[in-house]
Amino acid sequence: MSHSHSHGHHHHHHGHGCGHDRSSAPEGSKKGIWKRITAAAVLVLILLAAASLVQVRSGEALVITRFGKPVRVLLEPGLAWRIPAPFETATVVDLRLRTTSSGLQDVGTRDGLRIIVQSYAVWEVDNTPEHVQRFMRAVQNQPDEAARQIRTYLGSALETTASGFTLSQLVNTDGKQVQLAQFESHLQQQISQPLLQSYGIRLVQMGTERLTLPAVTLNATVDRMRAERETIAIERTAEGKRAAAEIRSAADRDARITEAQASVKAADIEAQAQVQTASIYGKAYASAPQLYSLLRQIDALSGMVNAQTRLVLRTDAKPFSLLVDGPQMDKATDKKP
Repeated sequence: MSHSHSHGHHHHHHGHGCGHDRSSAPEGSKKGIWKRITAAAVLVLILLAAASLVQVRSGEALVITRFGKPVRVLLEPGLAWRIPAPFETATVVDLRLRTTSSGLQDVGTRDGLRIIVQSYAVWEVDNTPEHVQRFMRAVQNQPDEAARQIRTYLGSALETTASGFTLSQLVNTDGKQVQLAQFESHLQQQISQPLLQSYGIRLVQMGTERLTLPAVTLNATVDRMRAERETIAIERTAEGKRAAAEIRSAADRDARITEAQASVKAADIEAQAQVQTASIYGKAYASAPQLYSLLRQIDALSGMVNAQTRLVLRTDAKPFSLLVDGPQMDKATDKKP
């Protein structure tokens, strides 16, 4: 009995405790619930914020699409907001510089010779909303696909540009004749506009990595150089011959002039000698006529007779009387007075 009483008492005590708890329960549990709700709400907000906040890194653009349609482009590095997925999604577009090579291209020059060229393009997605979106649409934001398109453009541009230059303007031992800078700027002019308009790609720089001659062109070039050298040699030879002919004709002319002048001089001298001879003869006759006639006779004899001469003549006739009779000078002088 005592046991049950104590039990009952205990029960009563316990009940009293329960009653006390019951009165404070709504208050405590409400606080707990609110705490939980608040914590959950904060957590949801944090998750929402995390889902809504996007970070734009430098060298990138973010394209925000709503249900698959681009609505805006974020270009400034930093944090930005968006409505969480699935409503809005952010796509990263790489804006960094890239280089694409054309690979070796066999193209024809203006003078009909083949040449092997390899060019490269340095490019980037243009940093404006419309061009970033254009890049996404045109190549589905695939840089490799963009590079493929650039290679196609480069290939056809190399064909058309090379046809405007002669081989010697592209490959030459004389650096002054090479117009590689003009060649590259022509290339850039041809493809920069189409790439920007169709793909949102901005060409930063164009260059030529390699410029070589295929064997056929090499042989043709060597032949052309040889022909040029031969032409020059032929010209030089012709010039030499012409100069030699000129010198020869000048020498001939000079010789003829000298000869003529000599003839004139000789004639002159001869004439003067004859005049002098005549005047000497005249003087001799005037001073000693007999001596003069004697000298003239001897002169005539020496003209007619030489070692081989045989003469059969009257010896009393002049001038042979001289040989028989001897000089008549004294007799003449004796007879005169």
